[in-house]
Amino acid sequence: MKIKEVIKYLESLAPLSSSESYDNSGLIIGNEDDEIKEVLICLDCIESIVDEAIDRGCNLIISHHPIIFSGVKKINGNNYIERTIIKAIKNDIAIYAIHTNLDNYHLGVNKEIGELLKLSDLQILEPKQNVLSKIVCFCPTKNQKDVLNAMFNSGAGNIGKYSNCSFRSAGVGTFLPHSDAKPYKGKINELSSLEEEKIEVLVSNHKIPSVIKAMEDVHPYEEVAYDIIPISNINQNEGSGMIGLLSKPVELFDFLKMVKKTFNCGVIKYTKSTGKKILKVAFCGGSGSFLLKKAKKEGADIFITSDFKYHQFFDAEGEIIIADIGHFESEQYTSILLKGILKKKFTKFAFFISEINTNPINYF
Repeated sequence: MKIKEVIKYLESLAPLSSSESYDNSGLIIGNEDDEIKEVLICLDCIESIVDEAIDRGCNLIISHHPIIFSGVKKINGNNYIERTIIKAIKNDIAIYAIHTNLDNYHLGVNKEIGELLKLSDLQILEPKQNVLSKIVCFCPTKNQKDVLNAMFNSGAGNIGKYSNCSFRSAGVGTFLPHSDAKPYKGKINELSSLEEEKIEVLVSNHKIPSVIKAMEDVHPYEEVAYDIIPISNINQNEGSGMIGLLSKPVELFDFLKMVKKTFNCGVIKYTKSTGKKILKVAFCGGSGSFLLKKAKKEGADIFITSDFKYHQFFDAEGEIIIADIGHFESEQYTSILLKGILKKKFTKFAFFISEINTNPINYF
């Protein structure tokens, strides 16, 4: 199996287009046409992880955090980033990062956290806008079922918790085949008409090429008429953070004890109690302070994330509890998530989870 096969699958779920602008997800080091020997999955790709890959005979590392975030102007081995790059290249090891695109995937990092917290009714906290389009196509009435199924199977027609969503309307199409045409119906140089179905489906922008191809592959027409219309609706299946409900209200300190045990936190930094029990929980793996206003707007009792600065804690303003559990702690199960995703697709291939704790922070 080649590296590009793994990349293609991962990016069909969490496309690079859904990454944040500051991110550097994708194949960072290596050639996508190389054959894979073994794969090592980790949260952070640092020198010790490359050493582990060498020891295990792995030539592909899949990391959540990119080893290169911004431009590297010199590679002299003067810091851990440069040393990691040098060691990976010398040992012919590819490094692939799947970062904020996995964060924004509705079955990604935050879904894993929500399940660990045993929350129900999980929804994306801040869904993305301007990432959807409507595809409209026209086909003979008797072919509409085949065309629709092809589009559904390639990823179209998903709205929130519903799939196979479409709208159809009947009409009449007209066409005049030229001398070199091969019409499905009608005669050359003769105006013809045909009863048709107008099919409308919603699709994520990154899936447009595959949906169009699937549609054209089963469509009977030599030339398929279709429209691609960008829309500004929010995509309920793509975005930052999540929010969900506990099965019943819980006292604050009982909930914090559960969180601390579940995520093995060295410490939880939190703001003062609002006096209410915890029922609605907002959360974001990694650095999620930018979602605080959204968590408050959605009526969350507590917001769990990491990397809050001192003055940002004041922004709770007694309306919500902020609980900073640590960056590593919030994302430590991402490797297990990735292994599960990959094993479902590549059932006969071995994927190893790194045994190295890469958390740079210790607690005394």
